[in-house]
Amino acid sequence: MIFAALALAAPLGAQDRLAGLLAQYQAETDPVRRARVLSKLGDDQVEEARKQWKSGEDVACLQSLGKYRDEVQETVAKLEAAVPDAEKKPAGFKELQISLRETIRHIDDLILTLPVDKRPFFRDVRNDLVKTQNELIDSLFPRRPKLMPKKTNP
Repeated sequence: MIFAALALAAPLGAQDRLAGLLAQYQAETDPVRRARVLSKLGDDQVEEARKQWKSGEDVACLQSLGKYRDEVQETVAKLEAAVPDAEKKPAGFKELQISLRETIRHIDDLILTLPVDKRPFFRDVRNDLVKTQNELIDSLFPRRPKLMPKKTNP
């Protein structure tokens, strides 16, 4: 009896967590805190998309992942505007990049379960997220030319 109650309560708890985090994300105005909340949302949103796919809602599944992509891109743009040097102040950038890397892996797992004809649409969303993740890495670790001593002509 207790196991049945726990089995029913677990999915409700996950949905409540997702709804709570979404509300917190939408209410947050500070870009760093918003990025931190979004870093907690990625896996939950992919899991929600997976459930939508399993219940036959393939369009809703793609829309959920597209919404997540849009949230990530918007948050990164606001974060870059608020914190011009991520190398010196990595708060928000670092958490979001790590979370994004893990979320992309989960999206890859989801894509492998899809029929081949549906995969390109989901890969487009995935590729946008990879591009954003690479931008975060570039912000955190900017490339600099090697500092070589100048040669003097004798």
